[in-house]
Amino acid sequence: MSSLDLKKVSAAGALITLGIIFGDIGTSPLYVLKAIVGENNVINSDTILGGLSCIFWTLTLQTTVKYIILTLRADNKGEGGIFALYALVKKAKIKWLMFPAVIGGSTLLADGIITPPISVASAIEGLRAINPEIHTIPIVIAILTALFAIQQFGTKFIGKFFGPAMLVWFLMLSILGALQISTNISVIAAINPYYAYKLLFLHPEGFLVLGAVFLCTTGAEALYSDLGHCGKKNIRVTWIFVKTALLLNYFGQGAWLIAQEGQKLTSNPFYSIMPQWFIPSGIAISTIAAIVASQALISGSFTLINEAMRLNFWPKVKVNYPTDLKGQIYIPSINWLLLVGCIGIVLYFRESSGMEAAYGLAIVLTMLMTTTLLTYYMIIKRYNPIFIGFCLIMYLAIETSFLIANLHKFTHGGWITLLIGSVLITVMLAWYYARKIRNRYVEFVKLAEYLPVLEDLSRDLSVPKYATHLVYLTSANDREEIESKIIYSITQKQPKRADIYWFVHVDVVDEPYRMDYKVNEFIHDDVIRIDFILGFRVAPRINMMFRKVVEDMVNKKEVDITSRYKSLNKNNIIGDFRFVVIEKFISFENDLPFYEKLILDIYAFLKRKGLSEEKAFGLDTSSVTVETVPLIIAPPKEINLKRIG
Repeated sequence: MSSLDLKKVSAAGALITLGIIFGDIGTSPLYVLKAIVGENNVINSDTILGGLSCIFWTLTLQTTVKYIILTLRADNKGEGGIFALYALVKKAKIKWLMFPAVIGGSTLLADGIITPPISVASAIEGLRAINPEIHTIPIVIAILTALFAIQQFGTKFIGKFFGPAMLVWFLMLSILGALQISTNISVIAAINPYYAYKLLFLHPEGFLVLGAVFLCTTGAEALYSDLGHCGKKNIRVTWIFVKTALLLNYFGQGAWLIAQEGQKLTSNPFYSIMPQWFIPSGIAISTIAAIVASQALISGSFTLINEAMRLNFWPKVKVNYPTDLKGQIYIPSINWLLLVGCIGIVLYFRESSGMEAAYGLAIVLTMLMTTTLLTYYMIIKRYNPIFIGFCLIMYLAIETSFLIANLHKFTHGGWITLLIGSVLITVMLAWYYARKIRNRYVEFVKLAEYLPVLEDLSRDLSVPKYATHLVYLTSANDREEIESKIIYSITQKQPKRADIYWFVHVDVVDEPYRMDYKVNEFIHDDVIRIDFILGFRVAPRINMMFRKVVEDMVNKKEVDITSRYKSLNKNNIIGDFRFVVIEKFISFENDLPFYEKLILDIYAFLKRKGLSEEKAFGLDTSSVTVETVPLIIAPPKEINLKRIG
């Protein structure tokens, strides 16, 4: 189904939406009620009714109102996610808005490491209802390993089964929940917000329950990130069915728990509400749903890193395109890092109950960052100031409450996701500011001043021809300028005679999938500049794009690319193309402030671990020359040398 079709509500679109969008939030019934009561704690009806009331109003205010109604409006040409939102508000020219974007993206990715383990572990632990002695850790690790291993082949084939699988899942949630509610219809009273108030403000430790309640909405941020796959209309319509199924199951589990009041919770209420004969099937369906939820989050992580690279928040890493599905990418380095992180989480916590304690602390920070960016989006779009103020106060109050309630998880494992998030934040900020520092000292010159030199060099037969077509990648945003290092490379480092000099510039814009180009011919058939205008979700495969532009120019008779060697020109043979990439390294002759030196040291380390410039731009290594030049940012003070002889 094309992205155009997905803009309209349809049965097929709704089915795809179930499989792609709602996996994470849809599998939360596996562990939320269990986390609210606490394993081996005595079941108390006030806690259950208060917890259910909190769940109902969290799904209503946080997921439905904030994300489904408000945040989905902030789509960037149909794409969502915190970096897409940042690309929208970046137009406001408020520099500090970069920080909410970086913090939100990092914490979302960090918390994503715990989502696959907790979903799969919660599903597999259902096997203990059949055999209490079973060891679930090897099974969980095996499933996670297989899931990450198939990423390199793409999910086009298995993706067709995601929608039907999640439809079965949500139908199962609805039926199991409705059957239990029918045994105690009074549990519906928990919709009354008084029960939430009573738990949070009248119970001695009731406020801490919010940390467990928050787990019911952790998938809302991932829901927004996957907006581009299905369109907001399908998401909104499908959410009615999804929310109904979730609430039926939550209230069904609540009805069962109230019936066990006074007893200790020794089993997961999710599996306890199943008939004994259905448990094997329930475990199988739950495992499939957990895999779908994990897949959505893995794909979202790839998209997040790809956007971060294009926005200069992340080192360039290899990106593969396993299928022809729009937007589907595979990043090997991130895939295997996620797998290592997931296995580490499983081995450290061992049980899903331990993961529950760590889950959610980082994601609430993401939600706070989204609230900040969304507020500025509403200001830019000229929403009613009273409405903006009301939304800001309400959601800051709600999410700050969740944050405070989640802080007690810090010593129980929350520090892991915050540590990972902090490392990611450091990487993003160091990469961003290092490029700012470097770019600040790149010297540009007016190209017009050097056109006569280039024209003369092109015709100087005493200089050996370096290439028929010489292509330089330039970072100069102004088409009238060029880096002085490029002129130095052509005229002085090793004079490079070519028939045609091409200068290629890539401009990343705030629209996700824009793919345009402009051509400026400074000297006919001699000096040409091409500007690619690419969206932040478009991979810069410059080799292919440049070839396409040249073909278009040849077809329009704007340029002659045949070789100018007489023998080759006579036989109409195309000349060779050679790309030159100038790599700048930090010179030892720099006297920098400590913090700038630290940032540039981190940058240098990350750059060594990342992709080279030529590979990042998709250039054929057989036709690329890489030249390294020193970047002298802050030359040291004059050295007082004295001649003595």
